[in-house]
Amino acid sequence: MSEETTLENLDQALKGETASQPSDDVVEAAPSTPAEPQIDAQGRSYATGKRKNAIARVWIKPGAGRITVNGKGEETYFARPVLRMILRQPLVAAGRPESYDVIATVSGGGLSGQAGAVRHGISKALTYYEPELRGVLKSGGFLTRDSRVVERKKFGRAKARRSFQFSKR
Repeated sequence: MSEETTLENLDQALKGETASQPSDDVVEAAPSTPAEPQIDAQGRSYATGKRKNAIARVWIKPGAGRITVNGKGEETYFARPVLRMILRQPLVAAGRPESYDVIATVSGGGLSGQAGAVRHGISKALTYYEPELRGVLKSGGFLTRDSRVVERKKFGRAKARRSFQFSKR
């Protein structure tokens, strides 16, 4: 008798019908919907970005596309055009180059590391403000923290890998 009931259940399952007694402990997988936006009382999203030894705290809010770094404009703080391009990459990839104002405070490292840290922070803050942009930014590699850092100097060597000058005589 139990064989017949299992065969009936199998037939029903193959036809797409549900069993006569649905179990309550089955949890259905929720469709992958974007996460809830994380916006504070002032209408901003906050994220931190890191690159080499630089750490950036970044806030984004809807605006005209101005980027302020440590209280200065991006042209003043990052004089090289390449560094300014690095800052704008996530906004351009998301298709919103003039939609958000960015306020960043960055410390540590040099200018290149600081630009990378601000870029990482902008990318994360964009995903907090508009979760549907996560796929675009993830495929562009903007959400991945670049883990490359300077290799430490070893004792018995001039630098991390370079040996001291060797003299045969």
